[in-house]
Amino acid sequence: MKRIITITSVLLLLSGCSWGQNDHTISKDKNESIQTNNKTPEKKVEGNLLLESKYFNHIKDVNGQKLIENNSNILALVNKTYSIGNYIPKDLIRPKVKFSFGDQDIEKSYMRKEAADALEKMFQKASADGIELYASSGYRSYKRQKEVLNAEIANVGKEKAVQAVAIPGQSEHQTGLAMDITSKSVNFLLTESFEKQKEGIWLREHAHEYGFILRYPKGKEKITGYEYEPWHFRYVGKKVATIIYKNNWTLEEYFKHVKKA
Repeated sequence: MKRIITITSVLLLLSGCSWGQNDHTISKDKNESIQTNNKTPEKKVEGNLLLESKYFNHIKDVNGQKLIENNSNILALVNKTYSIGNYIPKDLIRPKVKFSFGDQDIEKSYMRKEAADALEKMFQKASADGIELYASSGYRSYKRQKEVLNAEIANVGKEKAVQAVAIPGQSEHQTGLAMDITSKSVNFLLTESFEKQKEGIWLREHAHEYGFILRYPKGKEKITGYEYEPWHFRYVGKKVATIIYKNNWTLEEYFKHVKKA
């Protein structure tokens, strides 16, 4: 009998079983199920979460307002907490893509060069896949943002307006890294129904491959501070965009997890 027990123990050890280490306990009653610990397993985070310090906001407090000093940072976290003040990008260009307003050479048709180049590649691939996209609104100056906000306040009131339109200095459009995208299927409007169109679906599934993220996703309104916008895409680079996409994060959530290299 002792010999049988010894052989059995050796076999268990060789098989790699380690119930104590895995917090498993076997029920003595055959009618009871195997019990495990009560801890909820953490979701595996995908991607390298080490990031150079230059990509984090460098903040200066000015009269109670948190101003981003490194505002040309490609990963600048601009929201209702952090402002880029009167920043004007130095490398704005007009991407060679289709615009909902045609060939007009106007402010909102511009983006920073790196983002514009990526947008061109994304639109080209979409076209190859039978998806026709149209750029609607890119760079927006501090002055223009103020006009947009005032118009919205006059239309729906301040409380409702700030849920949809950023205060000047707190708009991603001012970074030159964001673009609102639309299609013929929604009559070139910026509307929530865009999410159900093949163009909106294609963007959700492929934008990260070109360095863009859906910046204000559904169900994350309390985190971003803004209403769901299936048309608003922000450039952050392929590496970060892929991590955010795979983990279903917002840019705010990304910076909560990432660590300085």
